[in-house]
Amino acid sequence: MNEFSLQDLEDQKPLQSVRVFGVDLKAGDKVRLWPKRGGDVMDVTMQNKVATIEAIEQDFEGKVYLAVVLDDDPGRDLGLMRQPGHRFFFSVDEVEPMVLTDNRRGEA
Repeated sequence: MNEFSLQDLEDQKPLQSVRVFGVDLKAGDKVRLWPKRGGDVMDVTMQNKVATIEAIEQDFEGKVYLAVVLDDDPGRDLGLMRQPGHRFFFSVDEVEPMVLTDNRRGEA
């Protein structure tokens, strides 16, 4: 297990963006969710859903997660207030930037 201290947490700068499929994503950007297989029932229901990135988080080991709020969630405002049950975490390999989806739709 890695050793860390409270000073390490204070020194860690929050990520402003993360690159996914060659696209720099930041809070406020839209993504399509592709949860990995083997998750729970919530993962299954979120497959192919569109969400907005609320924040980019990083754990103690440096792994990056996107905190997202589902665009069609009636409790979306609760997720934006960081309330449990309406804010979900996905790794960068479980999302697709919507700009990629939009570009494919525009191709003839």
